[in-house]
Amino acid sequence: MYKFWIFIVLAILIGGIQATHAQNSNLDMELEVTDEEKIILFSGFAIAVIGLFLFLARDIILRRKTSYDKEELESKKDKTFEKYHSDWGDDYEELGQRRNTKDDKEFREALNNDRLPNYYEIIGVTKDATPDEIKRKFRELAKKTHPDKTKQNSEEEMARLNKAYEILSDKERREKYDKYFRID
Repeated sequence: MYKFWIFIVLAILIGGIQATHAQNSNLDMELEVTDEEKIILFSGFAIAVIGLFLFLARDIILRRKTSYDKEELESKKDKTFEKYHSDWGDDYEELGQRRNTKDDKEFREALNNDRLPNYYEIIGVTKDATPDEIKRKFRELAKKTHPDKTKQNSEEEMARLNKAYEILSDKERREKYDKYFRID
């Protein structure tokens, strides 16, 4: 290890001596640039500046228009909306991304494979059932099919029932489910 450090110090000293010797030699060299080279350098620099500008301004250039942008509202005149809302809110969407949630992906794959179950049928309610009706019917069925109550192997049926209630009791998830599963 000691030899390694000696080698590093010697390399630095030799490099330093060469650099000082090179600076002391009188070489009368002047840089000559032709007109063609100047044009190439200038156009390369211009392309780099334009590219940098476009990269920095990409969010402004490609900004997605919101419903607020389309309407003529009073808050636009005094800019109060812009003071309290930013592009990073709920309506902001990254370029090239779709708002696909885990549920969207699950429903789409199940629908494509003809495996999307009818959760309304599993719970035993109609499509226009209220959340209270769904909750009441779920509890009724859960009491009948729970493995602790029935002493049977009904865990799979209970899991299906729980999944159906989980989807139908949440308003957003139910809307997504309805979008993919159309009852005739």
